[in-house]
Amino acid sequence: MYEANYSEVSQFVFLGLSTSRRGQHLLLAFSVVFYATVILGNLLVVFTVTFDTHLHSPMYFLLANLSIIDLCLSTLTVPKMISDLYYGHKTISFQGCVIQIFVRHVLGGVEMVLLIAMALDRYVAICKPLHYLTVMSPGMCILLLSGAWAVGLIHSVAQLAFVVHLSFCGPNKIDSFYCDFPRFIKLACTDTYRIEFMVTVNSGFISMGTFCLLILSYVFILVTVWNHSAGGLSKALYTLSTHITVVVLFIGPCIFVYVWPFPTVPVDKFLATLDFMITPILNPVIYTLRNKDMKMAMRRLSSSFLSLRKIS
Repeated sequence: MYEANYSEVSQFVFLGLSTSRRGQHLLLAFSVVFYATVILGNLLVVFTVTFDTHLHSPMYFLLANLSIIDLCLSTLTVPKMISDLYYGHKTISFQGCVIQIFVRHVLGGVEMVLLIAMALDRYVAICKPLHYLTVMSPGMCILLLSGAWAVGLIHSVAQLAFVVHLSFCGPNKIDSFYCDFPRFIKLACTDTYRIEFMVTVNSGFISMGTFCLLILSYVFILVTVWNHSAGGLSKALYTLSTHITVVVLFIGPCIFVYVWPFPTVPVDKFLATLDFMITPILNPVIYTLRNKDMKMAMRRLSSSFLSLRKIS
Protein backbone atom coordinates (compact mmCIF):
# COMPACT_ATOMS: atom_id res chain seq x y z
CA MET A 1 0.00 0.00 0.00
CA TYR A 2 2.76 2.43 0.93
CA GLU A 3 4.73 1.77 -2.24
CA ALA A 4 1.66 2.53 -4.34
CA ASN A 5 1.00 5.74 -2.50
CA TYR A 6 4.60 6.92 -2.49
CA SER A 7 6.10 6.51 -5.96
CA GLU A 8 8.34 4.58 -8.26
CA VAL A 9 11.41 5.89 -6.42
CA SER A 10 12.51 3.21 -3.95
CA GLN A 11 15.69 4.87 -2.66
CA PHE A 12 17.58 8.15 -2.55
CA VAL A 13 21.25 8.88 -3.15
CA PHE A 14 23.16 11.23 -0.87
CA LEU A 15 25.71 13.46 -2.58
CA GLY A 16 27.41 13.96 0.78
CA LEU A 17 29.66 16.75 2.00
CA SER A 18 32.54 16.27 -0.44
CA THR A 19 33.17 14.62 -3.80
CA SER A 20 36.98 14.46 -3.57
CA ARG A 21 38.65 11.31 -2.22
CA ARG A 22 40.95 13.27 0.08
CA GLY A 23 38.04 15.30 1.42
CA GLN A 24 36.06 12.14 2.14
CA HIS A 25 38.97 10.60 4.06
CA LEU A 26 39.30 13.75 6.18
CA LEU A 27 35.55 13.81 6.80
CA LEU A 28 35.60 10.15 7.82
CA ALA A 29 38.34 10.73 10.39
CA PHE A 30 36.68 13.94 11.59
CA SER A 31 33.27 12.23 11.93
CA VAL A 32 34.59 9.21 13.85
CA VAL A 33 36.48 11.36 16.35
CA PHE A 34 33.62 13.80 16.90
CA TYR A 35 30.95 11.11 17.15
CA ALA A 36 33.01 9.20 19.72
CA THR A 37 33.35 12.47 21.67
CA VAL A 38 29.59 13.05 21.44
CA ILE A 39 28.90 9.59 22.88
CA LEU A 40 31.45 9.83 25.70
CA GLY A 41 30.60 13.44 26.63
CA ASN A 42 26.83 13.04 26.79
CA LEU A 43 26.93 9.61 28.46
CA LEU A 44 29.26 11.09 31.07
CA VAL A 45 26.69 13.81 31.83
CA VAL A 46 23.83 11.30 32.06
CA PHE A 47 25.90 8.90 34.18
CA THR A 48 27.04 11.67 36.56
CA VAL A 49 23.55 13.12 37.05
CA THR A 50 22.02 9.66 37.54
CA PHE A 51 24.48 8.29 40.10
CA ASP A 52 25.39 11.39 42.10
CA THR A 53 22.62 12.21 44.56
CA HIS A 54 23.85 15.79 44.93
CA LEU A 55 22.70 16.41 41.34
CA HIS A 56 19.16 15.10 41.78
CA SER A 57 17.61 18.51 41.15
CA PRO A 58 15.36 19.91 38.38
CA MET A 59 18.19 21.68 36.54
CA TYR A 60 20.32 18.55 36.22
CA PHE A 61 17.31 16.37 35.43
CA LEU A 62 16.61 18.60 32.42
CA LEU A 63 20.32 18.70 31.54
CA ALA A 64 20.53 14.90 31.49
CA ASN A 65 17.51 14.70 29.20
CA LEU A 66 19.07 17.33 26.93
CA SER A 67 22.20 15.16 26.68
CA ILE A 68 20.07 12.12 25.77
CA ILE A 69 18.34 14.08 22.98
CA ASP A 70 21.68 15.39 21.68
CA LEU A 71 23.07 11.86 21.64
CA CYS A 72 19.99 10.60 19.74
CA LEU A 73 20.14 13.46 17.21
CA SER A 74 23.77 12.75 16.46
CA THR A 75 23.19 8.98 16.26
CA LEU A 76 20.33 9.53 13.80
CA THR A 77 22.65 10.79 11.05
CA VAL A 78 26.36 10.53 11.86
CA PRO A 79 26.77 6.69 11.91
CA LYS A 80 25.02 6.52 8.53
CA MET A 81 27.36 9.22 7.18
CA ILE A 82 30.41 7.35 8.54
CA SER A 83 29.20 4.14 6.88
CA ASP A 84 28.61 5.96 3.58
CA LEU A 85 32.09 7.51 3.65
CA TYR A 86 33.74 4.19 4.50
CA TYR A 87 31.88 1.87 2.09
CA GLY A 88 30.97 4.40 -0.59
CA HIS A 89 27.30 3.31 -0.80
CA LYS A 90 25.54 6.62 -0.17
CA THR A 91 21.95 5.42 -0.49
CA ILE A 92 18.92 5.27 1.78
CA SER A 93 15.55 3.61 1.20
CA PHE A 94 12.43 5.70 0.76
CA GLN A 95 11.01 4.43 4.05
CA GLY A 96 14.35 4.99 5.77
CA CYS A 97 14.40 8.58 4.55
CA VAL A 98 10.87 9.22 5.83
CA ILE A 99 11.71 7.67 9.22
CA GLN A 100 14.87 9.80 9.48
CA ILE A 101 12.86 12.96 8.78
CA PHE A 102 10.19 11.98 11.31
CA VAL A 103 12.64 11.19 14.13
CA ARG A 104 14.75 14.28 13.35
CA HIS A 105 11.79 16.62 13.85
CA VAL A 106 10.49 14.79 16.92
CA LEU A 107 13.89 15.14 18.62
CA GLY A 108 14.29 18.73 17.42
CA GLY A 109 10.89 19.68 18.86
CA VAL A 110 11.70 17.96 22.16
CA GLU A 111 15.04 19.78 22.46
CA MET A 112 13.47 23.18 21.86
CA VAL A 113 10.88 22.62 24.59
CA LEU A 114 13.61 21.35 26.93
CA LEU A 115 15.56 24.57 26.35
CA ILE A 116 12.43 26.53 27.28
CA ALA A 117 12.03 24.37 30.40
CA MET A 118 15.65 25.06 31.35
CA ALA A 119 15.05 28.79 30.93
CA LEU A 120 11.99 28.48 33.20
CA ASP A 121 14.13 26.64 35.75
CA ARG A 122 16.74 29.42 35.73
CA TYR A 123 14.04 32.10 36.01
CA VAL A 124 12.51 30.48 39.11
CA ALA A 125 15.95 29.79 40.64
CA ILE A 126 17.18 33.37 40.14
CA CYS A 127 14.00 35.46 40.48
CA LYS A 128 11.87 33.28 42.81
CA PRO A 129 14.42 31.33 44.89
CA LEU A 130 12.09 30.82 47.88
CA HIS A 131 9.49 29.15 45.66
CA TYR A 132 11.95 27.10 43.61
CA LEU A 133 11.31 23.67 45.15
CA THR A 134 7.55 24.27 45.06
CA VAL A 135 7.38 25.39 41.44
CA MET A 136 10.03 23.04 40.03
CA SER A 137 8.73 19.96 41.82
CA PRO A 138 9.37 16.42 40.52
CA GLY A 139 5.83 16.38 39.16
CA MET A 140 6.44 19.62 37.25
CA CYS A 141 9.68 18.21 35.79
CA ILE A 142 7.88 15.08 34.55
CA LEU A 143 5.10 17.27 33.14
CA LEU A 144 7.62 19.45 31.28
CA LEU A 145 9.37 16.39 29.84
CA SER A 146 6.07 14.80 28.78
CA GLY A 147 4.99 18.08 27.20
CA ALA A 148 8.29 18.27 25.30
CA TRP A 149 7.73 14.82 23.76
CA ALA A 150 4.10 15.66 22.96
CA VAL A 151 5.12 18.86 21.17
CA GLY A 152 7.86 17.04 19.26
CA LEU A 153 5.47 14.31 18.08
CA ILE A 154 2.74 16.77 17.06
CA HIS A 155 5.25 18.99 15.26
CA SER A 156 6.67 16.08 13.26
CA VAL A 157 3.38 14.31 12.47
CA ALA A 158 1.75 17.57 11.37
CA GLN A 159 4.36 18.00 8.64
CA LEU A 160 4.82 14.38 7.68
CA ALA A 161 1.08 13.89 7.11
CA PHE A 162 1.24 16.24 4.12
CA VAL A 163 4.45 14.79 2.69
CA VAL A 164 3.99 10.99 2.67
CA HIS A 165 1.42 11.16 -0.14
CA LEU A 166 3.68 13.08 -2.54
CA SER A 167 4.60 11.41 -5.83
CA PHE A 168 8.31 10.80 -6.55
CA CYS A 169 9.03 9.65 -10.08
CA GLY A 170 12.17 11.45 -11.22
CA PRO A 171 15.37 12.66 -9.56
CA ASN A 172 16.41 10.83 -6.40
CA LYS A 173 19.65 12.64 -5.45
CA ILE A 174 19.75 14.59 -2.19
CA ASP A 175 22.59 17.11 -1.96
CA SER A 176 23.32 16.38 1.69
CA PHE A 177 24.26 13.51 4.01
CA TYR A 178 20.82 13.09 5.62
CA CYS A 179 17.12 13.45 4.78
CA ASP A 180 15.11 16.53 5.71
CA PHE A 181 11.94 18.20 4.50
CA PRO A 182 13.31 21.04 2.30
CA ARG A 183 15.38 18.87 -0.09
CA PHE A 184 13.03 15.86 0.16
CA ILE A 185 10.02 17.91 -0.97
CA LYS A 186 11.87 19.45 -3.92
CA LEU A 187 12.31 15.97 -5.48
CA ALA A 188 8.55 15.42 -5.76
CA CYS A 189 6.97 15.33 -9.22
CA THR A 190 4.04 17.56 -8.25
CA ASP A 191 3.72 21.23 -7.36
CA THR A 192 4.97 21.50 -3.77
CA TYR A 193 4.72 25.25 -3.19
CA ARG A 194 1.96 24.95 -0.60
CA ILE A 195 3.68 22.12 1.24
CA GLU A 196 7.00 23.99 1.25
CA PHE A 197 5.17 27.00 2.66
CA MET A 198 3.52 24.83 5.33
CA VAL A 199 6.86 23.30 6.35
CA THR A 200 8.48 26.75 6.50
CA VAL A 201 5.63 28.07 8.63
CA ASN A 202 5.64 25.03 10.92
CA SER A 203 9.38 24.54 11.45
CA GLY A 204 10.15 28.23 11.04
CA PHE A 205 7.49 29.22 13.55
CA ILE A 206 8.63 26.79 16.23
CA SER A 207 12.29 27.78 15.67
CA MET A 208 11.73 31.54 15.62
CA GLY A 209 9.12 31.36 18.39
CA THR A 210 11.40 29.35 20.66
CA PHE A 211 14.37 31.61 19.97
CA CYS A 212 12.45 34.84 20.66
CA LEU A 213 10.80 33.39 23.77
CA LEU A 214 14.15 32.28 25.19
CA ILE A 215 15.94 35.55 24.47
CA LEU A 216 13.06 37.54 26.01
CA SER A 217 13.09 35.31 29.10
CA TYR A 218 16.84 35.84 29.54
CA VAL A 219 16.45 39.61 29.16
CA PHE A 220 13.61 39.58 31.69
CA ILE A 221 15.72 37.61 34.17
CA LEU A 222 18.67 39.99 33.79
CA VAL A 223 16.46 43.08 34.17
CA THR A 224 14.84 41.58 37.28
CA VAL A 225 18.22 40.79 38.84
CA TRP A 226 19.57 44.24 37.96
CA ASN A 227 16.55 45.93 39.61
CA HIS A 228 17.02 43.94 42.82
CA SER A 229 20.80 43.88 43.00
CA ALA A 230 23.24 45.36 40.54
CA GLY A 231 25.98 43.21 42.05
CA GLY A 232 24.14 40.01 41.18
CA LEU A 233 23.90 40.95 37.50
CA SER A 234 27.37 39.65 36.61
CA LYS A 235 26.67 36.31 38.32
CA ALA A 236 23.32 35.93 36.56
CA LEU A 237 24.89 36.85 33.22
CA TYR A 238 27.63 34.28 33.76
CA THR A 239 25.02 31.59 34.53
CA LEU A 240 22.76 32.46 31.60
CA SER A 241 25.60 32.82 29.09
CA THR A 242 25.87 29.03 28.91
CA HIS A 243 22.18 28.72 28.09
CA ILE A 244 22.34 31.52 25.51
CA THR A 245 25.32 29.84 23.81
CA VAL A 246 23.44 26.53 23.50
CA VAL A 247 20.31 28.28 22.21
CA VAL A 248 22.20 30.16 19.49
CA LEU A 249 24.17 27.07 18.40
CA PHE A 250 21.12 24.81 18.21
CA ILE A 251 18.28 27.08 17.05
CA GLY A 252 20.37 29.39 14.84
CA PRO A 253 20.96 26.75 12.14
CA CYS A 254 17.28 25.71 12.27
CA ILE A 255 16.19 29.28 11.61
CA PHE A 256 18.60 29.58 8.70
CA VAL A 257 17.51 26.29 7.10
CA TYR A 258 13.73 26.70 7.48
CA VAL A 259 13.18 30.46 7.45
CA TRP A 260 15.94 31.93 5.26
CA PRO A 261 14.35 32.40 1.79
CA PHE A 262 17.60 32.04 -0.21
CA PRO A 263 19.09 28.63 0.65
CA THR A 264 22.76 28.06 -0.09
CA VAL A 265 23.91 24.43 -0.16
CA PRO A 266 27.45 24.89 1.29
CA VAL A 267 26.12 26.91 4.23
CA ASP A 268 23.27 24.44 4.84
CA LYS A 269 25.75 21.55 4.92
CA PHE A 270 28.00 23.39 7.35
CA LEU A 271 25.05 24.19 9.62
CA ALA A 272 23.88 20.57 9.48
CA THR A 273 27.36 19.44 10.56
CA LEU A 274 27.21 22.00 13.37
CA ASP A 275 23.83 20.65 14.54
CA PHE A 276 24.73 16.95 14.48
CA MET A 277 28.39 16.91 15.54
CA ILE A 278 29.54 20.19 17.08
CA THR A 279 26.59 21.29 19.24
CA PRO A 280 26.14 17.85 20.90
CA ILE A 281 29.79 18.10 22.00
CA LEU A 282 29.59 21.69 23.20
CA ASN A 283 26.53 21.06 25.38
CA PRO A 284 28.29 18.72 27.86
CA VAL A 285 31.50 20.80 27.66
CA ILE A 286 29.67 24.05 28.41
CA TYR A 287 27.57 22.61 31.21
CA THR A 288 30.40 20.66 32.87
CA LEU A 289 33.53 22.79 32.56
CA ARG A 290 31.66 25.90 33.68
CA ASN A 291 29.71 24.16 36.45
CA LYS A 292 31.34 23.60 39.84
CA ASP A 293 28.71 21.08 41.00
CA MET A 294 29.22 18.89 37.92
CA LYS A 295 33.01 18.97 38.29
CA MET A 296 32.78 18.07 41.97
CA ALA A 297 30.33 15.26 41.20
CA MET A 298 32.69 13.82 38.58
CA ARG A 299 35.56 13.90 41.08
CA ARG A 300 33.41 12.07 43.66
CA LEU A 301 32.38 9.42 41.16
CA SER A 302 35.93 8.92 39.90
CA SER A 303 37.18 8.61 43.51
CA SER A 304 34.46 6.06 44.29
CA PHE A 305 35.32 4.09 41.16
CA LEU A 306 39.04 4.05 42.00
CA SER A 307 38.36 2.94 45.57
CA LEU A 308 36.16 0.08 44.32
CA ARG A 309 38.93 -1.05 41.98
CA LYS A 310 41.44 -1.07 44.84
CA ILE A 311 39.09 -3.16 47.01
CA SER A 312 38.48 -5.66 44.21
